[in-house]
Formats: sequence, C-alpha cells, structure tokens
Amino acid sequence: MTVSLTPPPRPHLDPLRHIGKDGANRPRQETQRARRIADTTGPDRMSPQGESFDPAAADPRAFRDALGRFVTGVTIVTCNTPDGPLGITANSFASVSLDPPLVLWSPAKRSQRYPFFVAAAHFAIHVLRADQAPLCQAFARSGESFDAARWQPNAEGVPLIDGCLARFDCEKLAEHDGGDHTILIGRVRRVDTLPGEPLIFSGGRYGAFVPEP
Repeated sequence: MTVSLTPPPRPHLDPLRHIGKDGANRPRQETQRARRIADTTGPDRMSPQGESFDPAAADPRAFRDALGRFVTGVTIVTCNTPDGPLGITANSFASVSLDPPLVLWSPAKRSQRYPFFVAAAHFAIHVLRADQAPLCQAFARSGESFDAARWQPNAEGVPLIDGCLARFDCEKLAEHDGGDHTILIGRVRRVDTLPGEPLIFSGGRYGAFVPEP
C-alpha cells in the first residue's frame, strides 16, 4: 500500500481581507497573524517528538546521526602510493555528470590516509555487494587489507578489486575544499559491473536492500 504524504490544499485567502468562519470581515494584518500560527502547527512542520537544532552549535554527534538517516551504498576507494597500494571504506561517493562521465568522493582531512588520496592522480571506486561487508570492515580498519580481496593493479598501479557490484577507474580532475573533508572529482575512464544486490549503510549499520514485491 502506498500512503500519500501530500498535505491538503490551503484555502484561498484574499490578499487584502479574509472572511472568517464566524463571518467576520477580518483585516489583512490579523489574517497574516493567523497564517503564522498555522505555519507552526500545520502538516508541513516536523513532528514535535523530533529534534530541531543548529548543527554549528549542537553536539557534532547529533548532526552526524541526522546525516546517518540518509541511506547510502558502500564503496572502497583505492589508489597507488610510493609505499604501495592503499584502500579506504567510504560512503561519500556520488555521481556528478554523465557527459563527461564524472564522479566524486570526499575523504576526511583527519584520516591518516587522507594525504595519499589527495595526492593521487588516479583512483578506483568499488561499489560493494551485499555479501562484502567483511571486506568493507577490513578496509575501514586498515588501508592495507588487500589480503582479504582478489585484486590486480591497472596501468597506473591503482589496485582494482575483483567481484564488486561496480568499479569506476578514475583520473583525478579537480579537488575542492569541503570543510573537514576534501571533495575529489574524477573522470571515469572505465566501468566494470556485475549482477547482484548492493551493500547498504544506514545509521551506523550495514544491511541489504529488499525491493518491494
């Protein structure tokens, strides 16, 4: 069953005066006051059981938890470094453009792996399958967890992990400051895909996508 959350249409109010339920011909100022009251209690407001806060002043955890309500897939991003191959688990992946083919991801500046990914001219983004949570967790703990995966380097030495739902082989196009993260934009040079279901991340937990029948 599909439930519509579209609020009912508001009645038309004359721009100058409004006839109230009691038949009184009310001035515009009083009508506007009534509108303001309705706007704080109407169907387009958040539930009183929820939270409302300024993320710049609140506990950062509250903002993080709010962001965690947005369900994402999970990726492993890899690059080559002077010390060897490096990987990291990330859910900040997003598409940017179809023509040209561009994607982005955003490493955290506080990460010890951050300098290597920002310096890399090439990287690969791997979208994980539902059964690859152990691989995801391995790279979350250590950037050198390649013994947990089958992989081979591409021409630039970037590790390409096998068996993923999708893989995007990228050349770095641009980087932009994003507060405590940096936004890295890559031009996709090659795409590889396999059938399967995606690994899902929401509220700090992993799971699988279950489509409606």
